[in-house]
Amino acid sequence: MKKHDKNRNVAIIGIGQTTLSSHKEDQNQVEMVNEAVKNALADANMTLDDIDCIVHGNMELFEMQFQPDMWHALDCGSYGKEEFRITTGGTVGATLVCASDSLVASGQYDTVLCLGFEKLQEGNTTGGITNMADPLWFRNLQTGALTSSTANEMIKEFGKERVLRAAMKYRIMIDKHAMLNERAHRRLGLEYDQLENLMETSPQLVGDLRLIHMCSQSDGACAMVLTNEDRVKKGTAKPPVWIRDHETSHRGENMSNLYGAQKPKSTHRDCAEKLFMRNGITNPLEYFDVFEMYDPSAFWGLDWLREFLLLKDDEVLKLMEANEFDLDGKLPVNPSGGVIASNPIGATAMLRPAEAALQIRGDAGGHQIKKEVRHALASGFGGTLWTVMLMLEKELNW
Repeated sequence: MKKHDKNRNVAIIGIGQTTLSSHKEDQNQVEMVNEAVKNALADANMTLDDIDCIVHGNMELFEMQFQPDMWHALDCGSYGKEEFRITTGGTVGATLVCASDSLVASGQYDTVLCLGFEKLQEGNTTGGITNMADPLWFRNLQTGALTSSTANEMIKEFGKERVLRAAMKYRIMIDKHAMLNERAHRRLGLEYDQLENLMETSPQLVGDLRLIHMCSQSDGACAMVLTNEDRVKKGTAKPPVWIRDHETSHRGENMSNLYGAQKPKSTHRDCAEKLFMRNGITNPLEYFDVFEMYDPSAFWGLDWLREFLLLKDDEVLKLMEANEFDLDGKLPVNPSGGVIASNPIGATAMLRPAEAALQIRGDAGGHQIKKEVRHALASGFGGTLWTVMLMLEKELNW
């Protein structure tokens, strides 16, 4: 296996989450953030004295709260410490982990706590998305995150009946996973025998995209403690999960309606090709044991799986039809329930590596997959066609 060298190896040694829900009426932002930080520190058996730096992020535009990191200084632990604030759209949670990894790997800090959150009940997410897009050049964003273009393209390629059934099967699979995760927001109790009924009765949003396919908005926070290899050697409360590598790809110049008839290579495939080539991975479907993917809708989930896993033709549909993305399948996808089940935007992309790390540790609880997880993949998406991917490992032997 090809070796990807880092200046210092970095491990996740603490993970903290809140429960995820549509309205956290019993907590304000500060209290919610504090809960995630406390949980992460307890998981790492550390105190704030052990933390050198805080990396903090959310989408402040969506809640209309300016510089929330200043409001949270006491309760997230940043008061008197060095802090970075990062916002990169829907990817922010994954970017926070990548930035923290780089800060530790570089030697600038030994131990970093990163924190992503959102309290979406206090703002207007769709209003934020639609108002930040130019009304002429970015007309395709004026529906916010709702678009049926992916459904349209897949239907044209593979046929309507097959694609609609696969998308609804994906949606039901994700809900069955979420039902096992006590922290997940949307747990509907869907069953596969409801597939045809849901295809007909779920309210239509845009084109073939229906309400049941789409993620909602959630309140919640996630925090993680990252440290260097020397600190790990001294002993950790929980098994370390190593961040092997990460990659980012974005293509803001193609966000308008005017990029022409030829669809450019997706940032997902571009990101995956770079990451896998650098690490000598030729068959991601065989190499990885679990994939926590940023999947805002069932159609995107299907389409993006083929991009991330470098699949060809209708391979992704065949795998979906053969139940290979279920918890007992070849590559379990989103055992946590993914983005469709829980979407606290500033934390959403951090939940992906956090949940992947829990799977590697064997600490995922009710949604822990049965086979041993040694290699995990996680992704984030948002902003101007902005993709982030992370590779996590159980052992430091790549």
